[in-house]
Amino acid sequence: MWIDTHCHLDAGEFAGTQAAIAQAAAQQQVSWIVIPAVAPANFHSVASLAAQQANCCYALGIHPLYVPQAEESDLQALRTAVALAMADPRFVAIGEIGLDFFVPGMESGPLREKQEHFYVEQLKLAREFQLPVLLHVRRSQDTLLKHLRRIKVAGGIAHAFNGSFQQAEAFIGLGFKLGFGGAMTFTRALQIRRLATDLPLAALVLETDAPDLSPAWLHPEKNNPQQIPRIGAVLADLRGIPIDQLAQATSANARDALPRLALLNSGS
Repeated sequence: MWIDTHCHLDAGEFAGTQAAIAQAAAQQQVSWIVIPAVAPANFHSVASLAAQQANCCYALGIHPLYVPQAEESDLQALRTAVALAMADPRFVAIGEIGLDFFVPGMESGPLREKQEHFYVEQLKLAREFQLPVLLHVRRSQDTLLKHLRRIKVAGGIAHAFNGSFQQAEAFIGLGFKLGFGGAMTFTRALQIRRLATDLPLAALVLETDAPDLSPAWLHPEKNNPQQIPRIGAVLADLRGIPIDQLAQATSANARDALPRLALLNSGS
């Protein structure tokens, strides 16, 4: 019934408890948990988790916050890993990729240029393999869009979206869904809640970004995919629709954004 489109289940905070967390989420009717990679060092761990847990799948990519330490050879390692993963039905996207202009020092100069280079090369890889992308979007919406308009990919998800309505419409126009999670549950998050309320329901998916971005009732404790139904209940309340309708719609949207996920037995 529910899909968590972005969860770092392989994170160190979950060490030794991943199976229990995935099973607890399944008991809350979380049919799928999408686990994005962040660097070549965790390509194997996300794929292994997806193989071990009945309700997990994964993506492969190089996260912008890992780009400062990345080498050109990492892009080749990603390409090799993607080519091999295409035979694995639980591999669903390129991600987490994108741009982060929030962290001091990464918004300009050589680190910005390096981020854009890695982002562009990963978009080209997604285009080559006809895969959607999971986008990291932090104070970088317009630059992300500039490259997406030039390098056409098979859509995907703009994770933890917090831009303007105009930017949201631009992502949607390029075939993207927008991810909403714990931030939306804080009453002071006025812009995110307006977006979640007023954007087309067909454009929205749910996520946790666990262990980060905990909802209001957990903060500052670590987040987990069991929270998806309750996060969904907040979104349903904001939009004034029944929770079952919200669950069905956001899960359908996730499968639309990630066609390889749609081929898996959804369990819902």
